[in-house]
Amino acid sequence: MTTTTPRKSTRKATRPADGRPATAAKSVPAQDSESGTDETVAVAPAKSTRAKKTTAPDAALDDLTAAEAATLESRITATDPVLLRDLYRDMLFVRRFEERTAQAYQQARIGGYCHLNLGEEATVVGLGAAMRPTDYLFTNYREHGYALAKGIEPGRVMAELYGRSTGTSKGWGGSMHMYDTATRLLGGYAIVGGQVPLAIGAALAIDYRGENDVVVCQMGEGTTNIGAFHESLNIAALWHLPVVFLVINNYTGMGTTVEKSSAEPELWKRAAAYRMRGERVDGTDVLAVREAASELIESARREGKPALLEAVSHRLKGHSVVDPAKYRSTEAVSEAREHDPITLWHARLLAAGVLSEESAAAIETEVSEKVAAAVEFAESSPHPDPSSLFDYTYATPVPGELRRLPADPLFPADVQR
Repeated sequence: MTTTTPRKSTRKATRPADGRPATAAKSVPAQDSESGTDETVAVAPAKSTRAKKTTAPDAALDDLTAAEAATLESRITATDPVLLRDLYRDMLFVRRFEERTAQAYQQARIGGYCHLNLGEEATVVGLGAAMRPTDYLFTNYREHGYALAKGIEPGRVMAELYGRSTGTSKGWGGSMHMYDTATRLLGGYAIVGGQVPLAIGAALAIDYRGENDVVVCQMGEGTTNIGAFHESLNIAALWHLPVVFLVINNYTGMGTTVEKSSAEPELWKRAAAYRMRGERVDGTDVLAVREAASELIESARREGKPALLEAVSHRLKGHSVVDPAKYRSTEAVSEAREHDPITLWHARLLAAGVLSEESAAAIETEVSEKVAAAVEFAESSPHPDPSSLFDYTYATPVPGELRRLPADPLFPADVQR
């Protein structure tokens, strides 16, 4: 079987005379020992600012160097205070929404598998702030927060978790299969890496049509070890597709550390194999994520340059709601709590005078009421009718499609007689 190259993109992809992809920012030329030709090798971005202490508001900045503290303060000072508070509100909403989801799961109101974005809120919100409403987002099964950040009504997200007909997938998808064409969230995929080739297909369609949108493909660190990941990056680089790969590195793929599962644990460096720009960002810093994601997304939009962004943060709970995470040491749990993005951002805004205890309490009340409204909507929504189970098996009607439910007889009554 032969592979044909798609129609030439209308984007301007600057290329040197020898036809190789242009060297992106954050890359340097390196000499190939055998051929003597230049190759592009990604280099580490500037060290991100990360607060380590969270026991008190002022302590969140204690471990920063003077230069880091000054940089952090200047970034916050240069940002609109309204935006800073909005980012905090959105992060807190994802946190409270996920905590309520865990509670509902333990009450058996939510079934199936359920994976939460606890500890990932800064990355979720930062990415959402960097994307345009018309951009497409493909995610893995840990996608509740991303659905909210993409603009889906909270009640519909909670209703899908409850398996109700008013949910994003009409109650048939559940936690791992959020889907909404209106906001261009195209899944929610339970199979590890299942979303990556599909994201490439969407990016190819955008490029073929000459549209101005970008695809963001979110995944966990474990996905970087499967074949489809590398095949997709290769195609994206060859065809200059407008896609950004977002790798969430929470240090643990289910129960195995990155160091024990990846020969190269600094996952952003994998972009270098495809002459693609790679970046690593502090996933607990919502402004840093917003800035890094925005830069890569807009580069993909303007020039068709794909990129890989690794966001590093801690998973505050187990892999799923039912995972007690006994494989994690006491030290690892303490470190994760010290890098809680909600606590860090709260402390930073208090220190900068952007947030007060009174305004923080008001935001907490607002968020709690919003979560309660989503739960009320879900619980008051009807369950899907069993007769609709097969309605979306195919996009168009298929002759002879089998729609028999498990309790139905194998043959119609007239045949049995």
